[in-house]
Amino acid sequence: MAISAAQVQVRMKTSYMVAYTLMVLLLVQEHVRVSAVTCSPAQLSSCVSAITSSTPPSKLCCSKIKEQKPCLCQYLKNPNLQKFINTPNARKVASTCGTPFPKC
Repeated sequence: MAISAAQVQVRMKTSYMVAYTLMVLLLVQEHVRVSAVTCSPAQLSSCVSAITSSTPPSKLCCSKIKEQKPCLCQYLKNPNLQKFINTPNARKVASTCGTPFPKC
């Protein structure tokens, strides 16, 4: 049973529509996940000792840094927070936690 050119075109269009729909759903899901983060510098309180000394970051600290990653640029723009967050130790903590420091 041979497939006609029209049937091939319909199948290709259907495949493209399915792929496009999946991409849109993934993008929307990513947007919702980022939008769901409440930016609160207090959430990083478990990182204070690691940022202000050479103490390794705790698992809680690392999870909070990853959770607050979408907010880090906002924190870096705040003069009151910048002096704590824009430091070599803060960069080291983020790196140790596997969260690259943002380029804002």
